[in-house]
Parts: sequence; C-alpha cells; structure tokens
Amino acid sequence: MNVKPILFNTEMVRSILDGRKTVTRRAIKPQPKSKLCYTFAGSHKKDIGRWEYPSKTAHEFWGEEFKLTDDIAEEELKKKWNPPYHADDILYVRETWAQAAAHTFFYRANKTVQNILWRPSIHMPKEAARIFLKVTNVRVERLQDITAEQARAEGCDGRCECPSSGTYGSLSCVTRDFSIEKFETVWDSTIKKSDLDRYGWGVNPWVWVIEFEVCDKP
Repeated sequence: MNVKPILFNTEMVRSILDGRKTVTRRAIKPQPKSKLCYTFAGSHKKDIGRWEYPSKTAHEFWGEEFKLTDDIAEEELKKKWNPPYHADDILYVRETWAQAAAHTFFYRANKTVQNILWRPSIHMPKEAARIFLKVTNVRVERLQDITAEQARAEGCDGRCECPSSGTYGSLSCVTRDFSIEKFETVWDSTIKKSDLDRYGWGVNPWVWVIEFEVCDKP
C-alpha cells in the first residue's frame, strides 16, 4: 500500500462528499498506439505487492492488435505505461483550500466561507487533506466506452424528466438520460485547450479508470 496525492476540482470534491462519485478517469500519457494497455488491467498481484508487465515475447501469442513495436524495450514499457495508482493504494485528495491558523484549514467545496484567499489544490500539503480514498480497481479503456451508469459514478448524473411525445396537452413525462453528454462536457473542461486534440473527448483517448471508496485517514 502506498499513500499518494490526487487532484480534484471543487465540483468533483462535492460529488465525493455527497457519495455520488466513486470513479475517476485520467488520460494515459503518452497515448499507446495499440491495445497493449489492456494487458495491465487486473494484473496487479496483491499477494506479492507488485505490478506485472507483459513480456515482448508474450505478445506474440495475443494476435496482431496486441503486438508491440519491434524497437520498444522492456524498461520503456514499464516507464511509459505504469498506472499512476494501484489497487489498495490510499489517496489523499488535494482540493482548493485556505489556511487560517497553524492547524485550521478551510475548503472551497464547503461553500460556507466568503472573502478568503483560496490556494490552488496543487499546493495543498498532505497535513491539510481531509478526504482519503482507497483504490479498489484500476483498468484501461477508451474514453468513449463509458456507460451512462459509469458517467453517474463519475458524479455526472444527467437524468431528467422530459415531456413525452403523447397527445397535445398530455402531462405525462419520460425519463431521459444525458449522463454521458454531461460527462463529456466535464471531461473537456478539465483538459487544456492546447491538449484537446490529444486528450479531448472527440479524440477518444485511452484512459486509466480508477475506482475508489472513501476511507479513514491512515
């Protein structure tokens, strides 16, 4: 088990506190040119506490879509596509914050404090963290493979009641689910404009899918 930081914006912090967010997606950098990252999913051995990497020779038996380039080295494979978090890791959430005294901290997600100089989440020290998450699963998939259920697990619940296409004057409604569309908007809002052509929704990049649950401070 390792204790590592993870960044979330204010809205996502609120989703975690409300119990609406139990998974996060992070773009794989650099992007793989094949499906080789699928081989990492579920390969973490809890009993020996390490991450297993497929050998180049093993790929020869998996078909063309899984083969690596001839010039890639084993060390390069490990360095480039090692997941940022593993199952059983503990993550402390870095969020927008402020410090009033030696051990007194405020958090923007609470909405209760006004006229205060907020500090960026990237600068939050571990001692100021109040939310801790335990990683339960890590896998790899394409961004657009997300389901409506998974989009809601990302904190993007886009379900709404819309008028049905019944007779004129009818008050009947039907439930529409725009959770994926809502997640698409949130995802692109977190990507730098200069990186949208590499990691934006329309590019459909490979992503780490990190599932977690809130836990006590270790």
